Amino acid sequence: MSKKNEPSSRSLLETKTGCIRKNQTGRIRIALVYPNTYHIGMSSLGFQAVYQLFNTIEDVICHRAFLPEKGAPGKKKIETVEARKPLAEYDIIAFSISFEHDYPNILSILERSGLPLQSRKREFPLPLVIAGGVACFLNPEPIAPFIDCFLIGEAETMIDRFSTCLMENSFDPNARKEPLLESLALNVSGAYVPDFYEPGYHANGSISSFNPLKNFPGKIKRTCVEDLSNLSTCSAVITPNTTFDNTFLVEVSRGCPHGCRFCGAGFIYRPPRFRPVPLLEQCMVKGAGFTDKIGLVGAAVSDLPGIKELCDRALNQGARLSFSSLRAEAIDTGFAKTLNQSRVKTATIAPDAGSERLRKVINKGISEEDVMKAVETLVINNIINLKIYFMIGLPTETMDDIQEIISLCKKIKHVFLITSRRKKRIGAITVSLNSFVPKPFTPFQWAPMDSATVLKKKIKTVKQGLKTIANIRVKTDVPRRAYIQAFLSRGDRKVSEILMRAHKNKGNWAQTLKASPINTDFYVLREREKNEIFPWDFIDHGLKKSFLYNEYIRALETKTSPPCPIKSCNICGVCK
Repeated sequence: MSKKNEPSSRSLLETKTGCIRKNQTGRIRIALVYPNTYHIGMSSLGFQAVYQLFNTIEDVICHRAFLPEKGAPGKKKIETVEARKPLAEYDIIAFSISFEHDYPNILSILERSGLPLQSRKREFPLPLVIAGGVACFLNPEPIAPFIDCFLIGEAETMIDRFSTCLMENSFDPNARKEPLLESLALNVSGAYVPDFYEPGYHANGSISSFNPLKNFPGKIKRTCVEDLSNLSTCSAVITPNTTFDNTFLVEVSRGCPHGCRFCGAGFIYRPPRFRPVPLLEQCMVKGAGFTDKIGLVGAAVSDLPGIKELCDRALNQGARLSFSSLRAEAIDTGFAKTLNQSRVKTATIAPDAGSERLRKVINKGISEEDVMKAVETLVINNIINLKIYFMIGLPTETMDDIQEIISLCKKIKHVFLITSRRKKRIGAITVSLNSFVPKPFTPFQWAPMDSATVLKKKIKTVKQGLKTIANIRVKTDVPRRAYIQAFLSRGDRKVSEILMRAHKNKGNWAQTLKASPINTDFYVLREREKNEIFPWDFIDHGLKKSFLYNEYIRALETKTSPPCPIKSCNICGVCK
């Protein structure tokens, strides 16, 4: 977006509903920063929830800030949307981080705010810099030297405790921050202050120890809301400047019972928690006061008890519904009609792997028959465009599995074409190929990632296999970027040095990796040892590491595992 077309703070305020305004006098001033553009940040329901939660605290005022759009002046200081003030004028800068690929943006934002990048170099009275979000739940170590304190836990449990600690310590932005950080580390469950911990390393570069200094806790326990029955999470701001375009988002659930072995959210949010239908209806009624577009958000929306009745009532009241996720086996006539009545023209089906064997490896839990039924049901109900999502480079994947992606796409096209002809209209199929990246706190955290060369070969094979098939378009990610994501996902504190170099090289990762004194392949391409200490092992999600490793071995043996029973058991360790 050019500077001419970039939305200003004033125009953003004029085109949104729900902006929170409070008098700043005598309050702790927090700049809540999403380390990407306004369009992406305001598409995050989690970011909006944190904004709303901070502002419910009487002694706090929270404003939002974002990375400027491309084309904006590089040296221009970043200002908050509400007050148009530079970040350095706030008492606290709070980063909400959803994705590892936004880590480099954190450094850019700090520099453009006139702040030293490393926390040890930020003397008072500079702002306290904190961070939270799902990326921090998984592995905060690559950005640990840049953050004063991480809040590892769900916002509803963390923000109130954090704010209370500020008040109890008579927070003074002009005072030394060490006493406050010590109080946070000792008294707030989920607060992680990197400066109070010291990693040790073996000669081969793997971690030998991770020790707290003084009497700080050895494990950081991630906090969560045990019961969502009386807690709603909805859009705080309605704006057209997002992916969802004037849609009121409602969080249906947290976590997912299916246990796909590549999915971090399916494990760190255990056990899955669903909101009751009456509470969700109240949220949707609230949203209907602003817009007719309602987005239901969650990793397992189709698993919600009573989801179909909820959809029927919403449609009868004139709402247009969209879903963040629907599993293929759940797409029946009812869901398809809901999408059609909501004027949705494109639906996503995620087989994730082409072969039945590989779907067992990843514990996907859907069959080829489920996929074909979903395709037919959607097209019959006038959802004319399909997006089919696959991962490449999954553990144990062979070129035969890659050929199965081509075969499955051709079968999908056959059912798609026959059904479309009956409806006398035909849309398009987009095949999305995405490189598998091993994630912390999943069974695949031990797995190596395919090299960029191998991934490119697999992508080329699929493209060539489908290039003559009409109405199929293949979209792919960039394997080199996936490599960087894996490096940032699985790295330890030493990775921060590479982030610094990439920042100085203005984001030129090819140059950075070529000149790196650290062997980045060590973090990405090797299989981890069974008992290796991971950079993120100091975080306690309640999961037994032995459970995750057992799931990894079951994957290598092509064995599936049952879904989470969503009741107390001793299988994974969380409920215990």
